[in-house]
This record gives sequence, structure tokens and C-alpha cells, in this order.
Amino acid sequence: MSYEDYLCDPTIPAHTEWVDGEVVEMMSVSKAHAEMLDFLLELFHTFFRHSRPGRIYQDPFNMKTAVGLPGRAPDLMFVKTENLPRVTDKHLAGPADLAIEIISEGTEHVDRGAKFYEYQAGGVREYWIIDPVRELAEFHVLDDAGVFRAALGPEDGIFESTVVEGLSLRVEWLWSRPPGNEIEAELVSGLHRA
Repeated sequence: MSYEDYLCDPTIPAHTEWVDGEVVEMMSVSKAHAEMLDFLLELFHTFFRHSRPGRIYQDPFNMKTAVGLPGRAPDLMFVKTENLPRVTDKHLAGPADLAIEIISEGTEHVDRGAKFYEYQAGGVREYWIIDPVRELAEFHVLDDAGVFRAALGPEDGIFESTVVEGLSLRVEWLWSRPPGNEIEAELVSGLHRA
């Protein structure tokens, strides 16, 4: 099946991806995955109340980074304002500026394997892999040679996004999930520093 047919076929379930001409159904996510997705959406929506650098899209919205690469549906993806013209009614035509995958049981080998290399080859500028069960967060930034490099935050555990201007993420928030007003105050403070 072509990618165009995949996008237009109303009989295909929503929670799928297109890989090598085949429709791949995605398994149901875990409770930890669903709660992490909810938290990240809240974090981005809080940040966007004070800054409008682009848009967030979530699975099952599809991204086709380049010809010859699969059509994937990251758990979350961020598209900068200047790249929004690449967002069509059915998919993002080209790479997201930031793609986030949350690991559920059975997805680790794809998120850290195939998707890692596909997102790198397709030009995704920043790739986060979050494992809520093991409480591990990996942040990868595309370098000038087109290779993902691990982005290690400073000693205080804060990751500063290279594509979402002003976004500083305190990694411990992912595991402790403090009240929204505490997060909002720190996000706004980070915006003023940027």
C-alpha cells in the first residue's frame, strides 16, 4: 500500500503506522505511558500559555519525515511556527522539530532502534525517549553532521531544549509530577531567562 493510500483509507484503524508499504497496528499503551503523555501535554500547554513557538501534535497524527522512510506517529511532536505550512490535513510532511516517544512494554526496541535511526535520517532536530517505568529520560539533539548526540543536562538535572526556545525541563518532574502552579512558575522563569 502506498503512503497516500494509507492516509486516505477510512478502513485503517487510527492507532497505526506505515512501514515499508505495510500498515502496522500499534499495541495499546500502559497506564504509566498514558499518565506520562497526559503530564507532558499539560507541561507543553502550560508553557504555550506564555509562549507561542509552534504547535504540539499527538498520536495518531502521522509524520512522514522523508521519501523512503516510514510514516510514524510519535506520542508527541512539536512543530515550530515557521514549519507549520508542512502540516497537512492528514500528516506532517517532513520532520517534526521535536519528537517524543514514551516507552511501553514491547516498544523499547522500536523507540530506541528503528525510530531512532529513522528520525535521525529524516532530520528530526530533537528526540526524547522517556521510560516511565524505569524512570529514564534520554534527550538526543541532531548535530551539524545529521547525527543524534546525547544531550546531557547540567548537574542540576535540567534539560534545555534546543528547538523549543525557552523550554527548560527539570527531569525530576517526569517522576515526581509536582503541582501545576509550581511547574508553571519555573517554566515562566525559564522563559524570562531565555
